[in-house]
Amino acid sequence: MSFLWEVVTQAIGFLLQADFWPVLRLTLFVTLSATLLALLLGIPLGIWTGERNTKPSRLMLVLLNTGMGMPPVLAGLLVLLLLWGDGPLGGFRLLFTPVAMVFVQVLLALPIIAGIVAGAVRSLPSVALEHIASLKLSRRQERRLKLSEVRPAVITGVAAAFGRVISEVGAVLIIGGNIKGETRVLTTAIVQESRQGNLGAALGFGLVLFLLAISINVWLTWFQLREPVK
Repeated sequence: MSFLWEVVTQAIGFLLQADFWPVLRLTLFVTLSATLLALLLGIPLGIWTGERNTKPSRLMLVLLNTGMGMPPVLAGLLVLLLLWGDGPLGGFRLLFTPVAMVFVQVLLALPIIAGIVAGAVRSLPSVALEHIASLKLSRRQERRLKLSEVRPAVITGVAAAFGRVISEVGAVLIIGGNIKGETRVLTTAIVQESRQGNLGAALGFGLVLFLLAISINVWLTWFQLREPVK
């Protein structure tokens, strides 16, 4: 019991130190940027995939469903090959930078949002689709209306995507390198401190990670349950 109390005390003390804040800021930047980019790209892709029944759309649905279960370390390896010095994108010198970490996180989050949106659009009842078609709307207006119909599914996709990126270790460790003050985020910091036996620091990072995750998900749940504006 005294050991646990000592660890908790160390965790609280560590959160007041200067080393903690750069890790928190970078975590927020990477996770929120990746989730937002995946949302902006995933919604149009999901609607396009869901409202069509062609060979390209079916192939895209297969790719999205496969991407949902892509092992993060594999995604990290693929991006590493792209960004390596002699790789196709090596000239941009993005490896071991926050930008590269956002890139690999988008790769992980995009299939989740797009796949969930596509499934929701495909599940719209025929009555709703006939009603939308009868309104004689433009293509853009029609898609906005479909999006409003699958709003809860979109928020579910965002929550699932955010959960994946904020909890990710393997991909960001490969691409970011866990460099102190530059590419270290909460998850990789927990791994680093645990390996070094600094359990107080690891617990401190873990508590903040948990509070951050639950805060975002409380907001998303409120938004999901709120009545849409008519």
